[in-house]
Amino acid sequence: MAELFNISEDKIQHGDLEGKYNHNWVEESFNFEAKAGKQVPISHTKTYLGTSILKKKIFFMSLVVAIGLGIIAARTAYLQIVRGSHYRGLAEGNRIRLQPIFSERGIIYDRFHTELVENVPNFSLTMIPQDLPRDLKKREAIIDTVVNLSGVPKEKIQDLLKRYSSYSYASLVVKENLDYQSALKLYIQSSQLPGISIEKGSKRKYIAGDSATSSVSSASHFLGYLAKLNDEEIEKLKDKGYLLFDNIGKSGLEKTYESDLRGKYGIKKIEVDALGHEQTVLAEEPPQPGKNLVLTLDLEAQKKLEELLKNMLVRANKKRAAAVAMDPRDGSILAMVSLPAFDNNEFSGGITQKNYNTYINNPDNPLFNRAIGGTYPSGSTVKPIVSAAALQEKIITANTTFLSTGGLQLGDRFFRDWKPGGHGTTDVKRALAWSVNTFYYYIGGGYKSFVGLGVDRIIKYMQYFGIAQKSGIDIPGEATGFVPSKEWKSKTKGEIWFVGDTYNLSIGQGDLLVTPLQVAVWTAAVANGGQLVQPHLADKLEEPVTDKEVSLKFNKQSVPISPENFAIVRQGMKDCVSYGSCQMMKSLPFASGGKTGTAQWNSNKENHAWFTAFAPFDSPKIVVTVLIEEGVEGAVVAEPVARDFLAWWGKKYPN
Repeated sequence: MAELFNISEDKIQHGDLEGKYNHNWVEESFNFEAKAGKQVPISHTKTYLGTSILKKKIFFMSLVVAIGLGIIAARTAYLQIVRGSHYRGLAEGNRIRLQPIFSERGIIYDRFHTELVENVPNFSLTMIPQDLPRDLKKREAIIDTVVNLSGVPKEKIQDLLKRYSSYSYASLVVKENLDYQSALKLYIQSSQLPGISIEKGSKRKYIAGDSATSSVSSASHFLGYLAKLNDEEIEKLKDKGYLLFDNIGKSGLEKTYESDLRGKYGIKKIEVDALGHEQTVLAEEPPQPGKNLVLTLDLEAQKKLEELLKNMLVRANKKRAAAVAMDPRDGSILAMVSLPAFDNNEFSGGITQKNYNTYINNPDNPLFNRAIGGTYPSGSTVKPIVSAAALQEKIITANTTFLSTGGLQLGDRFFRDWKPGGHGTTDVKRALAWSVNTFYYYIGGGYKSFVGLGVDRIIKYMQYFGIAQKSGIDIPGEATGFVPSKEWKSKTKGEIWFVGDTYNLSIGQGDLLVTPLQVAVWTAAVANGGQLVQPHLADKLEEPVTDKEVSLKFNKQSVPISPENFAIVRQGMKDCVSYGSCQMMKSLPFASGGKTGTAQWNSNKENHAWFTAFAPFDSPKIVVTVLIEEGVEGAVVAEPVARDFLAWWGKKYPN
């Protein structure tokens, strides 16, 4: 070796290096020569190997390094193996997104495939909180810009961010229903704003326009409308494919058939830039459109019935009414009108608080579907049920008669007939034809030695005909109605049941409450010979892609009354047209059966006016029931509407 050290001979000989370096010497076969003050080669000599660090320090430092490396290795393994997929997802989320592709909602058609709704393009200004700048000043600047662009109050935007910021990459709708020009302008301006974008979707447009001018505004009650999910629905439906600001059927057919009409969203995998805007489509799963819904409804019939009812309200100076036209063979609804009505387009597009207040503060309650939800005393329209019950229970026969002299005296009360002096000797058919109250006092509550049905049997038969229970129509909001009983009166009024209460129940007065739809259903049961049908608006569902059809099924149940007794009741309703209180119907080119009704309900207000009918008499294909609130008398205001509608129907459906 050629390396040299300056080492004095004395230091080597006297071992001065020993204490300073804690040395080790290794004996080797080298020639060694050292002289004081001279440079000597270290080859051929004893070589010194040593360190200036103690063994304990080396061990401690090695241990620290080992522990540090172990921690780093463990943390790396945890992040890459245990939590690797999580952080990989976060990293990809900054670059790759799964974006829903909206599905087209199914169309609703009438029976002749006339569109009742359509889907129109809809643009919305949206915001994704996770794409907004993290810097608070920059975030505030973005929000202020959005406020200026959209006109939406800053408080609303801040509230949206506060309420929904925890939803990962969810689009918050800042403003919707933008017209095309506004959407285009905002699209250009928002392209440089992180987290802000314009989204295209669709919204419903309904045939029911302004309720004051549209000829089919009443369709709003059964079509219903779509509206945004509320917080409760968001939580309930978050795992069923609904988005944060999604629409859902809120009422009518839109609600009942929501799962069929809705369809299924598609998914688009996209790559986004630093601002969160779409750059490239990486993969795509197309959406599945919703099923189309075909109704039993005839749009022309709906228009005609609404027109006739509106005209009568004007002539009679009334404001509230309802009418139902139904096929008694299977419960198919041909038309259903409730007035006043509303514009469901306002709700579909997001109604303003001002317009909503106008609706709910209207004393005539245009949002209320009177045809299925309004409950009223039935008046004399219930007499066919009482007649059938008395015949079936053998209380009377077709030949049983009572003398009508204008009413019955019961203690200190006089239960009058509507005709002063009465109707003379009356059997069940004549009683139906002229709506003779005295006859029903007898067969309902009895008089002197004659024993009537009594309240319990009357209630039983009323329930057979669907009173005090829902008919099962396929739209929400149906009322059950009400039949008073001994137990109910004792519990709620603290009074016993009197024979006079049975008299009132027998003629459809007192506490009895029914809906117009229920009257139509029991009229249908009389017309078809004893089948209580389930009324319905929907007929079938259609697959838009495959054209496959699925017919919907609805129930029927038999009323326990013999065909012979039903025939007697039907003849009485025909006699009402031939010579009784329904003679206005005689002008029709076909035979029919009918029943008028006048229902007292408030001593300070006018009576409700009823009329219900079926036609043609020999093979009934249609039932029409009309109610005009406070219309005074059924034969005067309700019957003309039914007659004119049946005249129109007979021309359109001659066979």
